[in-house]
Amino acid sequence: MENSEVAKKRAALEKRLANVQRWAEGARKRSHNASKLYTKRCQQTKERATELYRLLNNHQIELEQQRKKDWLLRKTIKEEKAVADAEIEEYQQRQWKAYETSNQEHRKCERYCQEQRKLLRTLEDLAASERTMYELDNSKDQVMTVFKVALVNLVMWTRDRYFPRSYEHATWKRLAPFFRLPGLVKQTQNTMEVSLRPFNDKQYNQDLEALCERINAVPMADAWYSP
Repeated sequence: MENSEVAKKRAALEKRLANVQRWAEGARKRSHNASKLYTKRCQQTKERATELYRLLNNHQIELEQQRKKDWLLRKTIKEEKAVADAEIEEYQQRQWKAYETSNQEHRKCERYCQEQRKLLRTLEDLAASERTMYELDNSKDQVMTVFKVALVNLVMWTRDRYFPRSYEHATWKRLAPFFRLPGLVKQTQNTMEVSLRPFNDKQYNQDLEALCERINAVPMADAWYSP
């Protein structure tokens, strides 16, 4: 049967692995899209810068043809160039923003890929170290329980029927010496004699004699018990 603790750990690892794989794929797509956007914006920046400087050069030529004073020409061109450079700077910032986004998503993808490899190794190690679990067959225990209950009932029945009244509430601990007492059984074709070894305790021997008398007083097909 499956080890519940291992199964729980495996399920958590597999769930995390599925999430990381999904996140890695998302980061990979975002990095690719940002890279394409960066390339597109680089082209836009280049085209806009070319256009602005073309316009600036054309204006400078017009001013020269108009024979504007040098200081005024330089001042005008300088101011227009500042405006053009500011606009180009905005284009470049948008361009580098896309570049940084692409790098960030690429780094995320790498981290997720590293975690994927780590999770896969952990799952492999878990599978290699997992021990096979076997479901316990307790049918034998159930049978033994039935036998134990039957034995207890038999002991209690014997106590109530044959033991002296002083044993009326005796437990197994007190009755056990009588049931474990060694002896000898002699059987003939018509009779059976059971001889029990006496106790070393005087009171126990008296109780044993009383027990044998009560048993012999009950007709039991020519069986005879003696201490």
